[in-house]
Amino acid sequence: WSQVVSEAEKIVGYPTSFMSLRCLLSDELSNIAMQVRKLVGTKHPLLDTARGFVYDSRNNLQMRGLVVLLISKAAGPSTAELSFQHDMVSGIYSSQRSLAEITELIHTAFLVHRGIVNIGELKSCDGPLKDMQFGNKMAVLSGDFLLANACTSLAQLQNTKVVELISSAIGDLVQGIYYENSKSSEENCLTDDIGISRWKEQVFLSHSALLAKSCQAAMELAKHTAEIQDMAFQYGKHMSMSHKLHSDLQPFVKESSSDTMAFSLNSAPAILHQEFRGREAWLKQIREPCAPRDNCARLKPPPHRCACVFQQLQEAIKAGKGVTSAIDLCRCHGNRALAALERFPPSEARDALANIVYAVTRFP
Repeated sequence: WSQVVSEAEKIVGYPTSFMSLRCLLSDELSNIAMQVRKLVGTKHPLLDTARGFVYDSRNNLQMRGLVVLLISKAAGPSTAELSFQHDMVSGIYSSQRSLAEITELIHTAFLVHRGIVNIGELKSCDGPLKDMQFGNKMAVLSGDFLLANACTSLAQLQNTKVVELISSAIGDLVQGIYYENSKSSEENCLTDDIGISRWKEQVFLSHSALLAKSCQAAMELAKHTAEIQDMAFQYGKHMSMSHKLHSDLQPFVKESSSDTMAFSLNSAPAILHQEFRGREAWLKQIREPCAPRDNCARLKPPPHRCACVFQQLQEAIKAGKGVTSAIDLCRCHGNRALAALERFPPSEARDALANIVYAVTRFP
């Protein structure tokens, strides 16, 4: 993945980790960064998010903006925009580069907003209550600041359809994250009663809509046809679905991990496992106590699940059909993304977009 991203960044002209540097180094955000230092020593999630801006070991923090730039370069100029080719750098319009920055700012704003903690669930080891409350205020304000900057830049593009597309993507994100939070706050909800089709709908809202609509908007900025815009949308949608499935599968396919990796009972392998087992059998399996040798208590409602029960569930999902079905689904979405790329002319950028798909559909 690291090599794929590095090669793709060379094609678009510069490392995309610097795309939103103008905003991140502004006086306002510098002041916010100084305030965030007060959270050092606590377990507030905003600290982990801030560290991710500086170093992200998975190299995917700026993935969305990179894809927008690559698909812009892959499509090239349309016949309707030939007179504006002087505005292109490395085969990409300046407005498309601005759009890539906007996409990253929106994504980053929502990452920051996700760092708000539920004060009622805090423990003494998390840090002083006043510090955690302060961290929540900073998460709200700094996320709002990034989102406001993105909206300002979006208006400066002066393209009504692009504004409409990105605004609807923001609405999709809010809807998707609201659904996630509302479900996770239900104490008695061990696992959602949803099938894989409903899971896809929710993942599209919270993970895929922003990238898919940004890719479509990039084509609109270059005045490409409705068909090309739809192909860009399809690539962004299916590639990001593959990316999410790949992420969900990691706790079940990593060979070198000796410890149990955390996973969600609403991740794709778990949802598919539930479909194969049946809802009642799955709930019974969740509520089963640990083996006697573990000396553990019966499974409690989240977030107090016993670690050994969690490990037993992971092993059960590995032994069932959920993992192989999730891998097949990941590759299916990858193939649909590759099929969308076929409508673009052969180029280094198209090859890089294909390599990104190959990177998230390859498993040990």
